[in-house]
Amino acid sequence: MERILFGDNQFFGINHMSEEKARQQAMRFQKIDAIIDVLQIALQAGAGGFMCTTHDKIEKIADQVRADPSKWEGFTFYPGMPYAHKYANAVTELGYFDAVRKFLPKEGIVDTVLRGTKAVLSKDIESMMTLLVDAEMKMFRDLPTPVVFLQNVVTDLVQGLGFVDAFAVFHAHIKKRYNAEAGFITMNVPKLLPMLKDAGIENPIVCANYNKIGFRMSGGIEGYRDVLAKYPARMIAMSVLGSGAIRPREAIEWICNEPLVESILFGASSRANIEQTVSLIHEYDAARAVPA
Repeated sequence: MERILFGDNQFFGINHMSEEKARQQAMRFQKIDAIIDVLQIALQAGAGGFMCTTHDKIEKIADQVRADPSKWEGFTFYPGMPYAHKYANAVTELGYFDAVRKFLPKEGIVDTVLRGTKAVLSKDIESMMTLLVDAEMKMFRDLPTPVVFLQNVVTDLVQGLGFVDAFAVFHAHIKKRYNAEAGFITMNVPKLLPMLKDAGIENPIVCANYNKIGFRMSGGIEGYRDVLAKYPARMIAMSVLGSGAIRPREAIEWICNEPLVESILFGASSRANIEQTVSLIHEYDAARAVPA
């Protein structure tokens, strides 16, 4: 897994600090070419790991990567699912039957339908979960996806329900069908890590807010450090700038000196901000590597 990962929030009008900035970004990235341009900047800057949702626009990006692999050498998708709005919009636009046909994998459709029927009839959670995962992964066919993430909306719901087996099902299916590792995005690291241990998942890949001011960190900075010391995990830090509350240099210096953070996820829409963030990570990683 890369040290530096690039996110997609800015492409879909998500900004936790400014609704106006979010609106401007949503308008700017209505056309796929604008997103492609930014992704190429990130790739050339050294942030080729792309952690993304399964929005319809991501499918168009995947199509371009398949069509011109030499242009995208070093670029890797890290999908996160589910993307609930996509399903709701498809049903509204296409109706239930055509929406199902749109999302089902082309191969093994009989098996897929049978699994779905079994899930409905027997409330078989394993069949339903694997069915939905396969539908989400359809857009990444023939592309490497070394880690597939469960979005926090589901991860944290499963936590609340105490349904540990769901984590094990997701983990096993991703490994068996996609030869990949399962990742988990969460807003509650201290609660999640013991549950993943109970599910038999050792040294899991976990992505969560992690920043100098403890912004949106359930349990706080010390809570994260304590649980990571007890339950080792490959930690991906997101929201490292605290949604703009921390100056970039200060934020990056701090997160690079957190020894239990393996990767840093950030989003940006300008060349200057992308190149600055990547440069700062390299700078502080290098400084940390030099013996005192």
